[in-house]
Amino acid sequence: MAAKNNNALFYTCSLIEYIGRTKKETRCKIVEDLGKDTIQRIYNYSDVFHCEPIEKVAMEFIEEYRIQDGNYDNVGSCRYKVPDYWDIGEVYERLIEDCYTDNEIMKGIWEVYHSWIDAVISDYNTDFYYQSRDYIAACYKEGEVL
Repeated sequence: MAAKNNNALFYTCSLIEYIGRTKKETRCKIVEDLGKDTIQRIYNYSDVFHCEPIEKVAMEFIEEYRIQDGNYDNVGSCRYKVPDYWDIGEVYERLIEDCYTDNEIMKGIWEVYHSWIDAVISDYNTDFYYQSRDYIAACYKEGEVL
């Protein structure tokens, strides 16, 4: 399995979450818009990007990749306290760490964000996103909420 507390992965997932919220787009669509090479670059240089405010970094990627506004507003439709983008970034980070090896991180990012679990994690009207990391990983591996 991957190393626990992968800061580069945490930052990458949090940035994807931040951009998704800003552009009101599914996280899968943000991953598509950025593409594998860009996600690899964010991951590789996360320590550099992290020196700047996430708002600034997000706007640079939004502009560079011309990411358009969508109509997916999971934050606006949340009836409860909205989890922070860092908190959700951590959920994705842990899931990828728990299900993919260190050498499979990029594959893990791509597959997790393109799977059924992306919509489940993004539904802030459920308690799924704050379940234990072991439970979330088990659900992902089984292909359904257990």
